[in-house]
Amino acid sequence: MKDLYNTLSSFRSISLGDMDSVKLMNRTDTKYVFSSSLILEILNELSDKYRILEIEGKKTSFYNTMYFDTEQLKFYTQHHNGKLNRHKVRMREYVDSKICFLEIKFKNNKGRTIKNRIRKKKISANLSDESIAFIQKYTNISSSELSPKLWNAFNRITLVQKEAKERITLDLDLGFSNENAKADVPELIIAEVKQEKYNVKSDFIQAMRKCSIKPMRMSKYCIGSVLLNGNLKSNQFQEDFKYNRFKEKTLTINKINYGIRA
Repeated sequence: MKDLYNTLSSFRSISLGDMDSVKLMNRTDTKYVFSSSLILEILNELSDKYRILEIEGKKTSFYNTMYFDTEQLKFYTQHHNGKLNRHKVRMREYVDSKICFLEIKFKNNKGRTIKNRIRKKKISANLSDESIAFIQKYTNISSSELSPKLWNAFNRITLVQKEAKERITLDLDLGFSNENAKADVPELIIAEVKQEKYNVKSDFIQAMRKCSIKPMRMSKYCIGSVLLNGNLKSNQFQEDFKYNRFKEKTLTINKINYGIRA
């Protein structure tokens, strides 16, 4: 942790107020998954090309998220089946900045991610009239069908490219829970490149290539759902819980988190 702190200190800071120019609520996303053992090497490659979000002297931010889904796990199943024009509904608390939003992410058939959100006082399983109206406006599902299915917590490093309109998030210390189970994956890093338009010349993408890390689609909601519905190390899942499309991802997590070969 001390080494990480020293490495983050080498980045110039950007304030939360200066982040408006890279909100990127309509964007392309490119995700990568890799071992936390590589984080220092990667960050050292980027310190002169990116600024880092700093809030009250801290260069990592703690997030809490609660995901909503139907009893039949419609959102999860749509993602598993590769359906485009799909939604995700969540409440996310940005703990260090003391902000909470109800957020709806929409992945369209052109590969773009569109996010809409409204401010909330705190994370709550009970949906207000405002929240119900918001969900009805942006999704094709009734809010009465939704209930909390997964909780997720992690620390995030946010980098902003100095020249291009690009934001990088690196999520670490990931933990998942529901009413019946809990799973932690401390060795896993999920990185996401957020751009107006995909640009392979991104310094971060080039750093990934240098480390031989390939893009991998990785939904924290979906992989958390898989982890909590069976035993990751033995890959024994409930027969009625679809996870076939995520086998490659669970094997990757096995390899990173437990040293098990895929």
